[in-house]
Amino acid sequence: MKSQSLSGVRVLVGRARHQASTLSSELRNLGATVIEIPFIEIREPRSFKLLDSALRDLGSYDWLILTSVNGVEAMWERVAQLRLTKTTFKRLHIAAIGPATRKAIEQHGGEVSVVPKEYVAESVVRSLRRRIKGRRVLLVRAKVARDVIPRELRLAGAKVDVVEAYETVVPYASRPRLRGLLGNPRRRPHVVTFTSSSTVRNFVALLGPRHAMLDGIRLASIGPVTSSTLRELRLRVDIEAKEFTIPGLVEAILHSLSGT
Repeated sequence: MKSQSLSGVRVLVGRARHQASTLSSELRNLGATVIEIPFIEIREPRSFKLLDSALRDLGSYDWLILTSVNGVEAMWERVAQLRLTKTTFKRLHIAAIGPATRKAIEQHGGEVSVVPKEYVAESVVRSLRRRIKGRRVLLVRAKVARDVIPRELRLAGAKVDVVEAYETVVPYASRPRLRGLLGNPRRRPHVVTFTSSSTVRNFVALLGPRHAMLDGIRLASIGPVTSSTLRELRLRVDIEAKEFTIPGLVEAILHSLSGT
């Protein structure tokens, strides 16, 4: 990628505030003007009871599956609160849904056994299906998430426990900023980025029935699951990453806007 390749391009980043920096910095490095308005807010679950119980009983599990950086951070915060040690994870196989999740796990001293070829739930299932029959599996995830992993792994003979480590909510404080931005011809973005199905659903909740405000703006998706949600909610998919990561999304935006 050449420096300044996105010069003059305004990109709206809708990740949660604490997660926007990586995507924003990569876009800025390419010369883009980045506008950050969160479409998603991360909150603690109403209770940590089930998560804490599972973490205290980690020794009884064979596999731990983590599907997001948010899940990793929330889980390790509870590990610290419960004063559990690294030896708790010693015999545990850990699966991470993608490189960012893997990096977060390794930063906490965990060892990752499996990262699927594609960074979606279906690929996690394909990677584990032959390895988990008769095994106990702990899936740590958001309150609202797709049920592909637990359903398919149970069908493959695993005993799967699902616990919530965090929840995502709509940050309604973003609504006036979002509508004001889209309605301003001089400031409106050329591209809006979506990094998960939750960001799509929350964006629609913030925007309301004003889809005409998106005319002339390209909608960029991090991968096929996010794209499916965009289409489900009657939004276009103008750009889709081939590699379902933040660098892959940036590459797709650059490719689309450069016409190469």
